[in-house]
Amino acid sequence: MLNMISHGTPTDRLPLLIVHGLYGSARNWGVVAKKLSEHRQVFTVDNRNHGESPHKNSHSYHDLAGDLAEVLQQIGPADVMGHSMGGKAAMLLATQRSALVNRLIVADIAPVAYTHTQLPFIHAMRAVDLDRVEKRSDALAMLEAAGVDDATLRSFFTQSLDLKSKTWRLNLDVLEAEMPKIMGFPQDVTGVFQAPTLFLSGGNSDYVLPDHRPKIRDLFPKAAFVKISGAGHWLHAEKPAEFIATVDAWMKR
Repeated sequence: MLNMISHGTPTDRLPLLIVHGLYGSARNWGVVAKKLSEHRQVFTVDNRNHGESPHKNSHSYHDLAGDLAEVLQQIGPADVMGHSMGGKAAMLLATQRSALVNRLIVADIAPVAYTHTQLPFIHAMRAVDLDRVEKRSDALAMLEAAGVDDATLRSFFTQSLDLKSKTWRLNLDVLEAEMPKIMGFPQDVTGVFQAPTLFLSGGNSDYVLPDHRPKIRDLFPKAAFVKISGAGHWLHAEKPAEFIATVDAWMKR
């Protein structure tokens, strides 16, 4: 069972389940979850091989969707929001187990394979000399020296660093081995999710392109598309107020 954090208390509205992206964790979404929990209970989870969830030998989207189905079988049907890798897992879940998903929010990702890789970030994390890390700023400096130029990303990565045990809360070996699956998307998807779906993307991001819309509409015929101006792929961290307001307004419809 995935590690899960609960925000707020049950209300007359269905809960919201938030699924983080690659190298993230349930804790990364604390600010968003706390704000959205004013009107409904919100759950955030650590995906397998991330955070406090179990480390497994595989990391396919069928694995991730199965893990999420177990969570929803415990908390009941819910609205589901996933970012990046978490968005792909949520999309597969919705198409295969639609009874568990009331509505779907997909943050800056499409149900397609991407040609780039996230392996350089694994190499950068491995370059951090954990024996010399006494405080978070030490790891931040080492990540910068290893080529992670974006300060937001450096801060984001170190949230998965356990300073006490001097270990990463990420199964870097499996994530590296499974990277082709993570950057891809299953080709055997046969289901269609007929409920409302919001594709929320950053105005400066190129993860959700006009060319992707036919594929999206094949799987999600009730898809709506919204962009947050000035935001990139990490839109919830770059423009949190705008992100929260957009999600909250859509969910209140």
